[in-house]
Amino acid sequence: MSAILQAPSLTQHIDGLDWPTLEQNLDQDGSAIIRNLVTARQCKMLSGLYAEGDLFRSKVIMARHGFGRGEYQYFRYPLPEVVEQLRQALYPALVPLANRWNECMGLEVRYPDQHADFIQRCHAAGQRRPTPLLLQYGPQDYNCLHQDLYGEHVFPLQVAILLSEPGRDFSGGEFVLTEQRPRMQSRAQVIDLKQGDALVFAVHQRPVKGVRGYYRVNMRHGVSRVHSGSRHTLGIIFHDAQ
Repeated sequence: MSAILQAPSLTQHIDGLDWPTLEQNLDQDGSAIIRNLVTARQCKMLSGLYAEGDLFRSKVIMARHGFGRGEYQYFRYPLPEVVEQLRQALYPALVPLANRWNECMGLEVRYPDQHADFIQRCHAAGQRRPTPLLLQYGPQDYNCLHQDLYGEHVFPLQVAILLSEPGRDFSGGEFVLTEQRPRMQSRAQVIDLKQGDALVFAVHQRPVKGVRGYYRVNMRHGVSRVHSGSRHTLGIIFHDAQ
């Protein structure tokens, strides 16, 4: 695995991204696309992990819980090297925005600079189960709109990486975001992702500046119905679960 993706190259790639523009997009829309975060070869390797049952702590069949159709598996600790690298490298780049958002929304919680310190906070509160996951969709599968919260301690941003190529591996299955502003109808965004692209987006709430200061917008995300083929996604969630 390390021969496919070396830690320094991944960290340097993430550090070299245009974070000011990404933050601007997140402030504007609650989401931002990172094009080509991982290569096609890396996507294939990550998708292939789904069949390695020993890597996962649990599997969820969505239809059994009313979540939609399809399935996903949560990784167990220790996380696969690539997944851990992504989690560790993306988190510190997002911390300044996360803290600024909380300040704008009048929330007292602030996040430490390093992910290990935040995970220690989660574990001390009983949130000890890892949340990074692989999702698998087939024809007619979909994911209902939802929020990935899992406990009291929530990092306000998460990342989804599309591991399959639209139009070749599957059709349909668009990533969907909705936001509910006070006294307004919900707004939906359909996100155009290609294989290897990552979407950074708000987990729960984000601040929006109005004429009287900032107010909170409630965010949800999901996946529209897959028409054909197979779709895999890697989800990077920075807080752990109870």
